[in-house]
Amino acid sequence: MPTPPVERPDLPEYMTWEELEQLPDEIAGEIELWEGRVVWVRKGPAEHQEYSVEFRNSLRRCAREDMAGEPDRCWRSAVETNVFFGATGKSDFVTPDFLVYRCLEREYELIRASDVLIAGEVLSPSNTEQDIDAKRAKYAGGGIPWYWEVTLGRNPRRIASVRVFGLETGHGNLPEGVAPLHSTNYLIADEWFSDVHVGIDFDFPFPIHIPWSELDF
Repeated sequence: MPTPPVERPDLPEYMTWEELEQLPDEIAGEIELWEGRVVWVRKGPAEHQEYSVEFRNSLRRCAREDMAGEPDRCWRSAVETNVFFGATGKSDFVTPDFLVYRCLEREYELIRASDVLIAGEVLSPSNTEQDIDAKRAKYAGGGIPWYWEVTLGRNPRRIASVRVFGLETGHGNLPEGVAPLHSTNYLIADEWFSDVHVGIDFDFPFPIHIPWSELDF
C-alpha cells in the first residue's frame, strides 16, 4: 500500500540543522538545507527507490572489484544518505539517491562533499528541468568530481538513459564584462541509452562496467 503524501507545514525560509531535527521524521526526511535555506525534495514513486538501490549495488560491485586489485583504496557506497558541504557544520547538505565515497576514519562519521567520488540522482518523469539544473549546480559547487543522472522511462518501466558528468573548475572565454553564473560546472563525459547500448562502460573514478540486465528488478 503506497504511503500517502505528507502535508507540508508552513516552515521558515531558513532553518538550522538543530531546528530541522525537531521536526517529525516524515517531514525532515523531505527537506534538504542549502546554506540553511529549506529545499523540499520531491519523493519519487517506488521505481525511483528500486532503481536507486540497484544502481548503488552495481557501483558497489565495481568498487569492490577495483579495491581487490588496489589494496590501498577503500570506497563505500550508499543510498539516500546526507552529504554535508564545508569542513564543519550541518546546515548545508544534500541527499543524493546514490553515492560512492572514501572510507571514513571513524564509524558514524558525517560524509562531507570532499569525501564523495560519485553522487547520483534517479530522475523520475515528474522531475522538472529547473529542479535538475539546480541540483546539478549544487553538486558542482561542492566540488564533487563525478555526477550521474539516471533517467527513468515508461511503458515499460526501465532505465531509459544514464549520463555522467565530470567537474570542470575553469571556464571558457567569455565576452568582456560577462562572468559565469557558477564558478564550477559539469560537462557531460558520456551517456548511454538502454535501447542503443549494451550497458554502461566508464573508467573513472574506477572501472565501471554495468550491463542493463543487472539493473532490472
